[in-house]
Amino acid sequence: MLFKLSILYYLAEIKLSKWLYVNNIGFRRNWIIKKLIQHCSTSLFYKDFSQKENSFAAFPIINKAIFMANFNAINTVNIILEKALVVAIKSEENRDFSPTIKSITVGLSSGTSGNRGVFLASEKERAYWVALVLDRVLGFSFKKRSIAFFLRANSNLYDSVKSKLLAFHFFDLLNPIHTHIERLNALQPTILVAQPSMLLELANAIAANKLDIKPTKVISVAEVLTPEDKAYLSNIFKQTIHQVYQCTEGFLASSCEHGTLHFNEDFLIIEKKYIDQEQSRFHPIITDLRRRSQPIIRYELNDIIQEKTNCPCGSKFLAIKAIEGRSDDILIFKNIDNQEVKIFPDFFRRAIILSDNTISDYALIQNEPNHLMLFIKSQHEESFKLAYAAIQDLLKKNNIFEVEISQINHNHTLRGQKLRRIKNDVRKTY
Repeated sequence: MLFKLSILYYLAEIKLSKWLYVNNIGFRRNWIIKKLIQHCSTSLFYKDFSQKENSFAAFPIINKAIFMANFNAINTVNIILEKALVVAIKSEENRDFSPTIKSITVGLSSGTSGNRGVFLASEKERAYWVALVLDRVLGFSFKKRSIAFFLRANSNLYDSVKSKLLAFHFFDLLNPIHTHIERLNALQPTILVAQPSMLLELANAIAANKLDIKPTKVISVAEVLTPEDKAYLSNIFKQTIHQVYQCTEGFLASSCEHGTLHFNEDFLIIEKKYIDQEQSRFHPIITDLRRRSQPIIRYELNDIIQEKTNCPCGSKFLAIKAIEGRSDDILIFKNIDNQEVKIFPDFFRRAIILSDNTISDYALIQNEPNHLMLFIKSQHEESFKLAYAAIQDLLKKNNIFEVEISQINHNHTLRGQKLRRIKNDVRKTY
């Protein structure tokens, strides 16, 4: 009962925070910043920085490697990384995600960018997260609703959403697709939440008359949702496909009624680290004003973000045109003058999909400096040749020659892994 009351309290607080932010009323936000900086004095890592001034300017910019290397010093609940890993890994192996440490929820990220991250969430943070999900994603309703949620791993965090009005059903990504189809046909979920790769499988099942569900809301999570996949899914499910941008570092963004992702700037501070000369792409540097057990302060993500301007919804929150993927997946070559050339994943994506409209799936993997592996799924044999030519044309425009492109017959993504269509598997920069 106390937990549910906390959710209602935070739901009201979230609506107030949004109203204050939108109307440029900053006194409460300034107070929250001050309280967070004071709280950071309990973190061994941030203790010295928290005593300098009432802003985060003196705090260092960190990344995942620094964050995990200093896990014990950063968190304020005295949980050591080794113990957290034991609990989290055992939960994944047993598929039992209920264990906690000192009432703190422990979970693992999926490790898309390399080493897995470990997140911590107190009961208050869980309640706040549930309130956010209700406000920004699911919407509050007095009608009974069922949610089919596809995840690699369940968590106490997600189980917290359950209530008399909201039935949460965990679908394990590691299970075969036919079992999901059987459960979904029986469940008839009101809301469907899954990764784009899973949504595509379900959409194909609907098109093949194997799956018959009509969710009122479809939400894409965890992977990059490309424009072509979004259009296909919208056509199959006959609705706007919504998105949630969430990772180990927090609940970062959710989509408006037009399907555009907006950063949750009422409780986040977003700094931009531009990564191209045109300043059209940036890494977000995140400060979460609500996290206490594991402070997230000036944390640089390596996601490649394209900013959107003038969203029709009129929101003042920073809009996202596209999440291209990770900077790890920028493909790197040497041009004819032996200079390093970096090409963003989106350029390859566009070259491939625009080469032939019959291409239904693809993957491009750089496994050696001068070697690419290309997977093309299409009803026409010519599709591979067209995609091959488009990629070579893109390379030549950048004065890159003598790159070998080999055909592969699958996209190298295992069940339970995140789909990454453009991938750099070259481990060393040359």
